[in-house]
Amino acid sequence: MGVPLYSIAELRAIEQSAQRGLVAGTLMARAGAAAAAHIDARLNRRSSICVLAGPGNNGGDGYVTAGQLRALQHDVTCIQVSEPSASDARAAFAQWCASGGRTRTDLPTETFDLIVDALLGIGQTRPLQGKLLSAAQWIGAQHAPIVALDIPSGLHADSGSWIGAVEGVHASSTITFIGDKPGLHTSDGVDAAGQVEVAALGINPSVARVSLTDQWDFSQVIQRRRRNTHKGSYGNALIIGGNVGMVGAALLAARAALRIGAGRVYVDCIGAPEFRVDPIQPELMFGSSVPPEQVQAISIGCGLGRDSAARSALQRSLQSGASLVIDADALNLVAANAALAEQLGARTAPTVLTPHPLEAARLLSCSVNDVQTDRLTAARGLAQRYRAVVILKGAGTIVARADGLCAINPTGGPALASAGTGDVLAGMLTGLLAQGFELWQTALASVWLHGASVYDADGVIRDVGLVASDIASRAASVLNGLRQDAASEP
Repeated sequence: MGVPLYSIAELRAIEQSAQRGLVAGTLMARAGAAAAAHIDARLNRRSSICVLAGPGNNGGDGYVTAGQLRALQHDVTCIQVSEPSASDARAAFAQWCASGGRTRTDLPTETFDLIVDALLGIGQTRPLQGKLLSAAQWIGAQHAPIVALDIPSGLHADSGSWIGAVEGVHASSTITFIGDKPGLHTSDGVDAAGQVEVAALGINPSVARVSLTDQWDFSQVIQRRRRNTHKGSYGNALIIGGNVGMVGAALLAARAALRIGAGRVYVDCIGAPEFRVDPIQPELMFGSSVPPEQVQAISIGCGLGRDSAARSALQRSLQSGASLVIDADALNLVAANAALAEQLGARTAPTVLTPHPLEAARLLSCSVNDVQTDRLTAARGLAQRYRAVVILKGAGTIVARADGLCAINPTGGPALASAGTGDVLAGMLTGLLAQGFELWQTALASVWLHGASVYDADGVIRDVGLVASDIASRAASVLNGLRQDAASEP
């Protein structure tokens, strides 16, 4: 399993259990020491550091961090944005003052080499306002590295959204305590958190229900093929879509299914039945009369449209016993038709839904803002409603199962914000399912590999320059590399 991600409730329970066997202030002392080490490692000389401390234990962590950094000969100034209200925080502030530490209550006009955000931690429930908002805005105006303690102030640790839609601190790095948090890896958190480091503080947390995907989570997919195989060993995939004016979507999906290793790929372009060959990918086979029993996996939705032909095609696909990937307009049809929704929920064969936030909102009868404010809950709700694996696309794509297990994908970047990239993901899912891989591992692998296509050879994330038709071959190259690495493992 990848890196475990803990909810606020889980972390509170873990922290309370750990504190029962510890002297008061022990965890705060450990957090401050870990944060100081994290910061000192990023500085190659004696530096000026400004720590902005809020009223709670996050502020207390800031005072302890300041003391540790001062002991390391850094020039540290603490800005007391609010008086400490928590007992451990008051003790930490008193110790800082007793050691001769410098404290101010006004926001500085001078510059610093590094800024520490210790305004608010995971306990924050209200939007930033007043002095705390002013302090967060001051932090954002500085031209220096920013280190957030536990979580960037203003960010919800579970959802990754800005609390109350009030933008908070954007950190260069975040040192987070006890365990990693979902909100640091999805929605606004992917931009706000920067590089994330976990300091466990000597605590061994329990198993989490959410994790950050790594390649060992789809170990089945990265096993090398046997040499004594043929195209029939790797299954048949069927791509249904390509209504009038949208044939390209179906072709992108079909090409991706082929690139990721499906033995044969059939294409049913419902809006262009005369289409019989793809000159770029002549290996694809076209037609609307492929017997369902001959295919192991079906993708429906890429360029499907919402007319009667599209509805009929979706109804037939839902009746199939093949693994099924439902994307784009097929999701919109389900959202608009109770009979199709009921048929989907009754399926027993492997099924995966791939909504973007608007499609998810339609399926859940809510607003896009509702989805984006709590992406984990939205993905889980869809998975439970339709008894399927759900891939909620976006920054920090979420993969959810009906039993509540979730994973957040760490790969990807803004270069994927381009037409057709979702069609490629649907095709990759279908191609892997056709090969017989287990549904959950297929979903994790497809999203991870799809996201990995944005990286240059030196590991830098592309901003622009990647188009949908580039993705499948790049993802296949990454998969081949993973299989080679796995084969060399002892």
